[in-house]
Amino acid sequence: MPPLIAFAGALGSLAVVRWAWRTAKRVNRELEEARLARVAEQVRSNDIPTLRRDPTTGAYRPG
Repeated sequence: MPPLIAFAGALGSLAVVRWAWRTAKRVNRELEEARLARVAEQVRSNDIPTLRRDPTTGAYRPG
């Protein structure tokens, strides 16, 4: 009977390790997607020019 218990324990441990591995991969993938989205949002916001007032004419110009 003890070999059966050891086999069941090993099989259960393998299942837990597999579940933890998949969960870690999923979490890392979600974190990477969120990081890429933040970088893309930052790049998009840098595309919008800031208007500055020209002291000589008083007109607003990008720059």
